[in-house]
Amino acid sequence: MLKLTTRGRYGLRAMIELAKAFGEGPVLMGDIAKRQAFSRKYLHALLTSLKDAGLVMSRRGNGGGYVLAKSPSDILVSEIFEALEGEMAIVDCLIDPNLCERNKICEAQSLWRRLNDTMLSVLRTATLSELVTKKGNLY
Repeated sequence: MLKLTTRGRYGLRAMIELAKAFGEGPVLMGDIAKRQAFSRKYLHALLTSLKDAGLVMSRRGNGGGYVLAKSPSDILVSEIFEALEGEMAIVDCLIDPNLCERNKICEAQSLWRRLNDTMLSVLRTATLSELVTKKGNLY
């Protein structure tokens, strides 16, 4: 079964929380964790990766918390998943052909590539803003 990891799914949920509050000031990590029902420790790890990727910023002190580093309309869903998951592919051999000895003779590789290209196309065109304004309905 093809599935995204919890890391990617929870990270997207955290980014949606920040997008909902965009322009209203920082959001406390504890508030995000409470609303999304996951641990602060896990959320901290996600936010650190998102911060390292330049997608979020943290503000310390009174009135501090986390904010998006840019407008939700300028953040692609693919950027979020890549920050949290690394390079994405539905099968590993599309990232590194040397992982599979059947790479040169694989009858299914064209199917994997088409599926992967379709997935990446959706993720690279969907913005965080669309998820918030359309309640996730991108079609």
